Amino acid sequence: MKAQKNIIIKKVKKAGHGGHHGGSWKVAYADFVTAMMAFFLLLWLISMVAPEKRAKLSAYFKSFSLFDKGGTSMMLDRPGGVTGDSGGSFSNIDKELGKEATDTFVPEGVKNKLKEAIESSLADVKDQILVDVFEGGVRIQLTDKEGKLMFPLGGPELTPEAKRILKVITENVNNTNSKLAIEGHTDALSYSSNRYTNWELSTDRASAARKELEHNGLNPDRINRVAGYAATDPLIHDSPNDPRNRRISIILLNPGQKKPEEPSAPAGR
Repeated sequence: MKAQKNIIIKKVKKAGHGGHHGGSWKVAYADFVTAMMAFFLLLWLISMVAPEKRAKLSAYFKSFSLFDKGGTSMMLDRPGGVTGDSGGSFSNIDKELGKEATDTFVPEGVKNKLKEAIESSLADVKDQILVDVFEGGVRIQLTDKEGKLMFPLGGPELTPEAKRILKVITENVNNTNSKLAIEGHTDALSYSSNRYTNWELSTDRASAARKELEHNGLNPDRINRVAGYAATDPLIHDSPNDPRNRRISIILLNPGQKKPEEPSAPAGR
């Protein structure tokens, strides 16, 4: 008899597509999606930051160094904006802020912030505070009206109402990097004596406003000009004795212009 042969049958399983790669691609894809979500969230957060704070952030990271105690520390909400461990300001960051001056002063944005502050903190006198934009920057005007004066008649001393308004204005102006011009204006009522005229009165009032702004924390180096114009530039042209012609103009000059143009009176006034 012939010997019986054993037949061996081998089953070979073919590996599917997932056999080669497993689930690692899913992990990589999830990481990619997470990174994109974080990136777009960062862009959204940056867009919500005020322009002047974006400039400070930019200046901070430009000066950041792992080999120099981790760079300079940053305190955005303190006066002066950026400070270091010793409390002093860093000149390199100041230079960066100077380079980005045109990015930190957006006239329409400044105007809108001022109007929001006026609505929330000065609603009872908001009709006496005019804010408008001109090509050279932003102009804020504090006007008189019957029963509510910025200065006593014929005097250069600020009333408590005017001081309250200037405090709110200073808080908002300090968030910009613009130079300021301060102007005093009177109505057309003249003095009986020639020794002290509307020229002296308007100049003294502008100077009083400057001192109050500085008292509230404004850097004196930001003052570009203080001047009095007497009754030569009325707000209400067809009524030179109107109390609204007695006013103080605080002009924020656009640092992006080498020689900002002088603002003209608002149309229709």
